[in-house]
Amino acid sequence: MPVFYKLNINLCFLLTTLLLSVNFYAQEIPPIQIFTSQDYGAEDQNWAITQAENNFIYVANNKGLLEYNGASWALYNSPNDGILRSVRVVGDKIYSGGYMDFGYWTKNNQGKLMYTSLINNQKFSIKEDEDFWGIIDIEGYVLFQSFDRIYIYNIEEDSFDIINSNSRINKMFKVGETIYFQITNKGVFKIENGLQTLVISPEAIANKELVNMFVIDSGLLLLTKENGFFNFINGEILPWYQDSDIPFSNLSIYSSVRLKDESFVLGTIANGIFHVDKNGKELLKINQSFGLSNNTVLSIKEDSYDNVWLGLDNGINVINLNSPYSVYTDKQGVLGTVYVAAHVEDHLYLGTNQGLFYKNISSKDKFRFIEGTKGQVWSLSVVKGALFCGHDKGTFLINKGNAKEISNVLGTWVVKEIEGFPNLLIQGNYKGLNILEKNANTWSYRNKIEGFDISSRYFEFLGSHELLVSHEHKGVYKIKIDDDFNKVVDFKKLSINEGVKSSIISYDDKILYSSKDGFFSYDVKNQTFIADTVLSKLFSGKNYVSGKLINDREDNKLWGFSNNDIIYIEPGKLSSEPKINTIAISGEVRKSKSGFENILELGNNVYLIGTTEGYLIMDLNKLKNRALDIHLISVGNGSHPNELVPLDLMNPSVFKNKTNNIKFKYSVTNYDKLSTSKYQYKLTGIYDNWSDWSTSSEVFFKNLPHGDYTFEARAITGGVVSNNILSYTFSIEKPWYLKPLAIISYFVLALLFIYVLYYFNKKHYKKQQKKLIEKKERQLALEQSENQRQLIQFKNKNLQLDIENKNRELGMATMNLVKRNELLSNIKSELTKSKSLNEVNKVVKLINSSINNTNDWELFEEAFNNVDKDFMKRIKTLHPSITPNDLRLCAYLRLNLSSKEIAPLLNISHKSVEVKRYRLRKKLGLEHEQSLSNYIIEL
Repeated sequence: MPVFYKLNINLCFLLTTLLLSVNFYAQEIPPIQIFTSQDYGAEDQNWAITQAENNFIYVANNKGLLEYNGASWALYNSPNDGILRSVRVVGDKIYSGGYMDFGYWTKNNQGKLMYTSLINNQKFSIKEDEDFWGIIDIEGYVLFQSFDRIYIYNIEEDSFDIINSNSRINKMFKVGETIYFQITNKGVFKIENGLQTLVISPEAIANKELVNMFVIDSGLLLLTKENGFFNFINGEILPWYQDSDIPFSNLSIYSSVRLKDESFVLGTIANGIFHVDKNGKELLKINQSFGLSNNTVLSIKEDSYDNVWLGLDNGINVINLNSPYSVYTDKQGVLGTVYVAAHVEDHLYLGTNQGLFYKNISSKDKFRFIEGTKGQVWSLSVVKGALFCGHDKGTFLINKGNAKEISNVLGTWVVKEIEGFPNLLIQGNYKGLNILEKNANTWSYRNKIEGFDISSRYFEFLGSHELLVSHEHKGVYKIKIDDDFNKVVDFKKLSINEGVKSSIISYDDKILYSSKDGFFSYDVKNQTFIADTVLSKLFSGKNYVSGKLINDREDNKLWGFSNNDIIYIEPGKLSSEPKINTIAISGEVRKSKSGFENILELGNNVYLIGTTEGYLIMDLNKLKNRALDIHLISVGNGSHPNELVPLDLMNPSVFKNKTNNIKFKYSVTNYDKLSTSKYQYKLTGIYDNWSDWSTSSEVFFKNLPHGDYTFEARAITGGVVSNNILSYTFSIEKPWYLKPLAIISYFVLALLFIYVLYYFNKKHYKKQQKKLIEKKERQLALEQSENQRQLIQFKNKNLQLDIENKNRELGMATMNLVKRNELLSNIKSELTKSKSLNEVNKVVKLINSSINNTNDWELFEEAFNNVDKDFMKRIKTLHPSITPNDLRLCAYLRLNLSSKEIAPLLNISHKSVEVKRYRLRKKLGLEHEQSLSNYIIEL
């Protein structure tokens, strides 16, 4: 900002501060949405504002170009890191100008802006430190204005014409289809046929600096920086309206705009904005004290929705100038929370937690406190033409700015009249019910109704002596009062669940009860409550914030409050069914005290709603059911949630299987502060049903499986669903192991596997077969071996039997030999005793031949070898020195024969046998202790 602007800012700011300290007044202002530099992520100063055909807002900021889509801000840094001073949308391009550069921005397929400079490769060069403060488009041309030149850009031919000036060009204006600009000390010029023509001499305007120029029926309307408006008619400068109530001489106007209704918004250096009608009358004044974030207004733009955007020296503000709502905010905390309001004659009364306040309803004067009412006000009731104030301290009768206490019974919730008893009123208090009575045109306390001490905030008449009383923690009671209203003669609790913030009210000849469980109507005949399913959906469940109901008897409307809406019910015009109307303003936005919501009809469908910060004025005549378009802002995907790549918004995308995290951002261009936009989405292919409504304007899907998907989203604003449903189609590839080539590979591998399996199975089968055969062969061999073993065993058994038989035979033969030799020896002995020697000798000789017959030994030896054939070989091998006779002795000893039994066999005496045994021991080399028989047997 130039130095002299900063000086003006400081001086005007001091002046404004002084004025505000002297004259503070109250006013209701339109809702103002404030964006700080932290909100939009750039620097504080904002020099120009424009709007695209899709209703996106673009702002020239110190740091670069800002884009706002209704849900989020995006910053595009200046190409040369300089300050952007100007911006204007022309067609599908966003032209901007700043420090030593100007050009245009276009969106790529990913929804991001890309910059193209227009000063590159041109025949001209930019002057040193040249800033471009203004951009205007006209008839295929775009004009860029600096303090030194105006560059005229031919879009079609991509060429430039330049208007040079030796003096400063203050500003450039588009009036109708004519371009005007002011040069310091040289006057106001217009551009015709590419040439500048003087229109107003500097003397005619006394060198006043122009801020803007407008066309009027009779000529031009000039707005100066410090002297207000002037008419330029037929070459003359004339004052505008002399009766204008705006102190132009004390203002330094920096920016301005003419609105569609031909009124003007003027932005000042240190006094905020002034809204004036086409005749110069002030309609509205808003500065930092009334809601702006800064008093210096650098730029102004009226958008397509009739909102006024302010580019401030510190921040961006949006004024919903034509909003159905206006806001009164008690910034000083004088009022407190508004619990109840009343409109009596030309005065507006507000009952708050800090007392009762009032002011003239048509003035901008501040609210004045009514003495004696300090503390909590619970109700304001206009009964029989009088205004009663239900207060924590008791009951007051209000007459303009005066309060008269008529009851000191603590805690008056409400005051009501009794049908048929014009001089009596009934009031609900902390401790039951009480009666007020009118005597000599004066209301006073009469008595307490005994027998019922339950707090009676809500009660309704069934008859003049029968009431239903609701207590949020104890339930609903039906009570009957005696004829004189002195005591309760009967009461009982009805079968309906109590509920926090519940209430009971009479409307359209019905008694209605509302709680967290729903909406109910009282059946007088059956003395029970019947649920209303239609209204219960509006007031219960997630929608429930309070059961408070308000009967607007003048307009015959029943008001209720849900989490997302204000709801009013009115009788149907063509049927007996009531008409249900919803006003989309959430509890968070309207800031009402939950359970103590209040609404007051001011006339002509204008209502006052009490809030925790003041009140809200709602004009039903201005409510618009406007459907907005939902826009796809960006789509990003990636393999990791924190590493997303922007995607083409125009064409369907096919993602690799690993990049299956995808994020969608979308928005509607809703710039109303008190109107909340909510979004729904669905992802056909996995989530086929619409999601719940949410204020979040983005959704992130993680680790999606492969397949084809269609993402859809829609929005709802002010209870109206968006014009369109955005759609984005994409596919996620199958993983490599499920692709056709992989499947073919699997098939080939399967065949190969089958073949290998077959091969190895076959090989294994053969191996197994071979093993089986070998096993069988082994089994056969074992069986053969077993058979052979058994056969051998059998043979051995037979051999054993043969051996045993042979042993028996050998034994028998041996015994026979022994017996025979013994017999022969005996015979020989007897014969030797015979007397006939010749005959005897013959016989003896015969016997000796028989005893010494070698044939007997040969037969014995053969039999012995059959039984123990290797013995003879072994002993000969071990003891080669033994003789045949020794072998005979060894054979007899092998048979375990005694010496006595061996002697006859050898035809020697017993002693000779012992001698032979001794000699054999010597030959065998046996020790003295060794047994010869055992050695021979064990050999």
